[in-house]
Amino acid sequence: MGLVEALHTAREAYERRDWVATYARLSDLDSAALQGDDFARLAAAAYLTGHINDCVQALQRAHQAHLGGGRLTAAARCAFWLAQTLSAAGESAIAGGWLARMRRVLDEVPDDVVERGYLQVLMMFRHISEGDFSAAAECAEAATRYGRRFGDSDLLAVGMSSQGRLALYQGRVAEGLTLLDEAMLGVTAGDVSTIFAGDVYCSMIEACQEISDFGRAAQWTMALTRWCAEQPGLVAFTGQCAVHRGQLMRIRACYPEALQEFSLAIRRYRAAGMPAAAGLAFAERGEVLRILGKFDAAEDAYTEAREHGYEPQPGLALLWQARGRTGAAATAIRRLLAERRDDVGRSQLLPSGTQILLAADDVDGAGEACAELARIAADFGCAGLSAMADYAAGSVALARADYAGAIPKLRDAARRWSEMEAPYEVARCGVLIGRALRAMGDEDSAMADFDTARRAFDRLGAVPAGREVAALRDSPTPGGLTAREAEVLRLVAAGKSNPQIADALVLSEKTVARHLSNIFAKLDVGSRTAAAAFAFEHDIL
Repeated sequence: MGLVEALHTAREAYERRDWVATYARLSDLDSAALQGDDFARLAAAAYLTGHINDCVQALQRAHQAHLGGGRLTAAARCAFWLAQTLSAAGESAIAGGWLARMRRVLDEVPDDVVERGYLQVLMMFRHISEGDFSAAAECAEAATRYGRRFGDSDLLAVGMSSQGRLALYQGRVAEGLTLLDEAMLGVTAGDVSTIFAGDVYCSMIEACQEISDFGRAAQWTMALTRWCAEQPGLVAFTGQCAVHRGQLMRIRACYPEALQEFSLAIRRYRAAGMPAAAGLAFAERGEVLRILGKFDAAEDAYTEAREHGYEPQPGLALLWQARGRTGAAATAIRRLLAERRDDVGRSQLLPSGTQILLAADDVDGAGEACAELARIAADFGCAGLSAMADYAAGSVALARADYAGAIPKLRDAARRWSEMEAPYEVARCGVLIGRALRAMGDEDSAMADFDTARRAFDRLGAVPAGREVAALRDSPTPGGLTAREAEVLRLVAAGKSNPQIADALVLSEKTVARHLSNIFAKLDVGSRTAAAAFAFEHDIL
């Protein structure tokens, strides 16, 4: 095959998105025969097939070729891709150098060209890394304006997508989702080039996960899966795609399949030359392993996540709680909640925070977290977050002995989770409903809810949750008392004062008084003496 024919064949492969063939054929040709645009094609194919070093080298050759030919805007575009690629690979200092190079090249261009919009994208990411979201939003808006003015579908899509994500972080959820949806129009119509299309797909799904819009996340994850499958040899974005599939499987309690997807994601991130991105996949593995009761393996996964630069909280705190380290879990969650975060970030912490604070007998703290979660859920309007808020509200009401108030909230949460096909979460709601029914004296109904939840946990392999409900089912505490209330009652029967009980159980006196109030209400007694008599009568000693 002659040189002209070989170049033509490689360019045809590029146009039909056969990245393996494009990469192989352009790599085989003498580099002296390649033009600047051919190097750019080779760079794109190398990136998409996971050959990051070859991508960087090809972009550098393209940049030099365009500069030598006086094609400054094309050279600036190569500098943009070098900055993007190196930043994603963790080479932030070198990426910053290419950003500066792009700015310098554009300084030599007298016209207001579309590449200045791409420079705005790089500046946006720099502002995000510095935590200056206001400046980042201005850059995203500027990029969108450039995209519209020059009719550049790539820049328009990435600009609107970025505007949407930043709007979420600024509390404008409905506006943000509208922008993200509009950005996806060009992607689904095929108007956006492959690398930008993959970035916008992943940004959309990440946004949905962050605000617990699991229905929308499921739709776009399936679309991303089809998009990846249509491109032979694609490596880039397949790691993200596997993570997103695994996240959906975790929500739907398909735990073995979720673990397979997370392992696949880790392999693909490494194949794509982006091992740092594997941190999220390791953290998600930890979440599943914790639910399954494989605590040592979960701890290892969380450790791997942290070593890859990803903070595996609040999952790690939940693991500590599950292992009986409730004090450590509560300390960690209080520290996390005290940090400054936007509502999106706080929505990721508050559900677990409520659960951990309740386990630590900090009902007031849990109540504050629950109220904040309810406000955010109302603002976001996403079914997943609303279900979490209802579950938290039911949990707090149960801790406050407001059983009549707890049950409707828990039933609402169970209904929402059922609609999202999340059986583990439905079963968790059933356990708390059973506890509330037992406290109200309806033991038969409580046992029915416990049995249903236990069967679900057993079927899903959720060992810790299954053991917890089995203990409730097989060893009911007289009077519907919780384990903590039974401990308090034992000490009351032993003649201990509130300060002595607080010291023995490492609680505040206010918490002890609340427990006593709940005990009196459940046992329908009006004094410590009568409560102690109940304890002696029912062997709570």
